[in-house]
Amino acid sequence: MAKLIALNKMTDTMKEGVLVKWNKKKGDAVKPGDILAEVETDKATMDLENFESGTLLELLVTEGTTVPIGGAIAVLGNKGEDFSALLAQANSNSSTDHKEETKPAVETATPATTPQVSANVTHTANNDGRLKASPLAKKLAESKGIDIHAVVGTGDGGRIIKKDIENYTPATGGAAYIASTESFSEISVSQMRKTIATRLAESKFTAPHFYLTMEIEMDNVLNSRERMNVNGDVKISVNDIIVKAAAMALRKHPQVNSSWLGDKIRTYNHIHVGVAVAVDEGLLVPVVRFADQKPLSAISAEVKEFGKKAKEKKLQPQDWAGNTFTVSNLGMFGIDEFTAIINPPDACILAVGSVKDTVAIVDGEIVGKKIMKVTLSCDHRVVDGVVGSKFLQTFKGYMEDPVKMLV
Repeated sequence: MAKLIALNKMTDTMKEGVLVKWNKKKGDAVKPGDILAEVETDKATMDLENFESGTLLELLVTEGTTVPIGGAIAVLGNKGEDFSALLAQANSNSSTDHKEETKPAVETATPATTPQVSANVTHTANNDGRLKASPLAKKLAESKGIDIHAVVGTGDGGRIIKKDIENYTPATGGAAYIASTESFSEISVSQMRKTIATRLAESKFTAPHFYLTMEIEMDNVLNSRERMNVNGDVKISVNDIIVKAAAMALRKHPQVNSSWLGDKIRTYNHIHVGVAVAVDEGLLVPVVRFADQKPLSAISAEVKEFGKKAKEKKLQPQDWAGNTFTVSNLGMFGIDEFTAIINPPDACILAVGSVKDTVAIVDGEIVGKKIMKVTLSCDHRVVDGVVGSKFLQTFKGYMEDPVKMLV
């Protein structure tokens, strides 16, 4: 008997998803465990698994379509089976219940003079002049330096999708756009960016933040790292050492390793450090579990693997769940210091700046020093200034004398 396949909830905070790619086509026989499609959730692009045997009689949505949880995406049944009643039901539900919340990518122009366009360029737009393109296509076109106005869309209703950008060949000859135009661009908000916005706004405006900044001398840790990497199989980064030092400092100051739960404060006996990783759509925070118990080589290998999986959108829910503390490092981007918004449910987050050359007076002489500034953002409902300061002092001790982490 034919039945509708619906989009299931793939993460705990997911409300809708974007069907990025179909892995099966109409008429394919499928069995439990087959991967039907790739879906962009609020966390990552994930595989949509099939749970029943049958034939895909119809694909109800095109690639690039936003689908709410429970929304029908395909019809599964026996080959040759009549499914017109199910199709009518799906169309009825779609027209009455599902309205896409996000607008397609938009680019409009109000010309100061009439723009001259090559005769070979074809525009894909609504009747109101708005360009129709998926966020992925928009970003890909920008990265490739392609004028998305010149691309012909093959998606639903002429929408420009990823494969249109990948297959695009620019036309030769003809006049170019005159630059004297006023214009703007808009792209749809990704599922990940929606979740980031909701969670961080809730954190910032619910948890009373305060900030503690400290300078750390980095000469010893840099020298130690250099010696570690001479013959080591795994190359240790400064960030790996920061994660380890923070985890060991948390062991001595468990109040920082806590969460506010409204009517109680939960203090964790385990230490799971979230490491913020930047991706195109925003920020992901995979978790190094039991970080205080792991050697630097294990932390380094995990963080590198997380970074690779994040950029490929292959992180899974178990990779980013369970953090008790978070480290956010922007030092590699030349940022001297910054304040970070606490990553729920943590009580604190450590913001790390770049290593800078400076001078200091030692025994009456001016000597060169390398320093790094860190800022601890604290939820004042859980952590007081003295507690946060003692944590930073311990962290500073480990960083300035890395041998202490071996004891």
